[in-house]
Amino acid sequence: MRILLDECLPKDLAGELSGQFVKTVPQAGWAGINNGKLLRLVAEFGKFDLFLTVDKRLPQQNQTQSLPFAIVVLRAKSNRLAHILPFAPEILRRLGEFQPGCVYVLPQPD
Repeated sequence: MRILLDECLPKDLAGELSGQFVKTVPQAGWAGINNGKLLRLVAEFGKFDLFLTVDKRLPQQNQTQSLPFAIVVLRAKSNRLAHILPFAPEILRRLGEFQPGCVYVLPQPD
């Protein structure tokens, strides 16, 4: 699976998603680009299957149904690494479920 981490997520999350191709938005050369344009670029390039973010407003502010990748919104207490790392096992476990054009919201793990 090819995963893109939003720039609001810690880059160290990539190391926890073992076996996957993971890049951050800055590594892809898209740092500082607003969400709407960013989603269009990701779709145009077609290099990613999954976009991870903590931006809970992203799905409401953008049309996502026709995107060629899935979006996963992590409902974390913050974007600090300690609050994001617990999501890694759930993301890996559910990789086969994520469908293009769909938005998935993952609650904070217990």
